[in-house]
Amino acid sequence: MQATRLAIPDVVLFAPKVFGDERGFFFESFNARLFRELTGAEANFVQDNHSKSQKGVLRGLHYQLPPMAQGKLVRVVQGEVFDVAVDIRKSSPTFGLWVGEILSADNKRQMWIPEGFAHGFVTLSDTAEFLYKTTNYYAPEYERSIAWNDAAVKVNWPYSGVPVLSGKDQAAVPLAEAELFA
Repeated sequence: MQATRLAIPDVVLFAPKVFGDERGFFFESFNARLFRELTGAEANFVQDNHSKSQKGVLRGLHYQLPPMAQGKLVRVVQGEVFDVAVDIRKSSPTFGLWVGEILSADNKRQMWIPEGFAHGFVTLSDTAEFLYKTTNYYAPEYERSIAWNDAAVKVNWPYSGVPVLSGKDQAAVPLAEAELFA
């Protein structure tokens, strides 16, 4: 497995070694020892989530506050998305900055998004199935959302249409009004 630290070094992109032949392919999608070596994080994943979205669906930018903050290891098993992590740690030198990557069933890449980041994605293919492991359980009372189109964050979403948003995401607040990490 190859690991690349992105422009915000706490966010790591993983590209697995894929072994394929005429029968199909095999790859190791997670190895706790290797994950710890490559990220320096001692992640204890407690929940796996699976979502399916139509083209143009934008989910995010979501996060949970302490004590229910979540780290996420995300990947796509069908289709293609543009995946984004925004640093919302006020004490961080990269506060308010974002990184984004294309994750797809074809490239099999995964992105590690540690606690202290808001996360979101937009579906680029007709449909996409998205898997994510989390380091804490879903706790709606601690969940928050930052507006996907916040002018202060300026995520450059590679989707030209009007995204399809949930009611929760339509009601998301700008970064300047959000409850954040210290």
